[in-house]
Amino acid sequence: MKRQSDIGWFELIMGLILIILGIVIMRQPVGVLTWIVILCGVIAVISGIGDIVLYVKMERFTGFGPVVSLVTGILGIMAGFMLIAHPGAGTWAIAMILPIWIIAHCISRLSHLQYMKMHFGMTYYTISLILNILGLIVGILLIFRPMITIFSMGVLVGAFLIIEGAECIVVAFTGGHYYR
Repeated sequence: MKRQSDIGWFELIMGLILIILGIVIMRQPVGVLTWIVILCGVIAVISGIGDIVLYVKMERFTGFGPVVSLVTGILGIMAGFMLIAHPGAGTWAIAMILPIWIIAHCISRLSHLQYMKMHFGMTYYTISLILNILGLIVGILLIFRPMITIFSMGVLVGAFLIIEGAECIVVAFTGGHYYR
């Protein structure tokens, strides 16, 4: 049985990886955004193909296929190829989604902060409270200034990964473990 005071090795390694990845992204922030959009495009194409395969298999076994699966598959493939061919269009979509995700993530963390205080201690509580309030402020600012999101996406993603990495390291040394 593992003692509570042991270092959480998984959290420590994950934290170090996140910090290194954050630093790499912050060193080349513009190229990262384009690759994120292209990766989303590839995922959309693969997902669309999966939806069409599901339609074909269901058609073969039941005599009729879920038309929604066929339609979403075709739309997914079209959207994926559009993102791959024109990553600039995806940049605008990500600029709108990222602030909402940051706000949702910070609200989620703040909502269970009392439990985390009991489980991980006052150090984690204080650091997490400050970081998540700052995250809320940044998310709200990005909603009202989407151009800032576009121009600072790589830096924001890099900084977010560094902060998440730091949080994992704090959890590793305070005896709490996210992943058991």
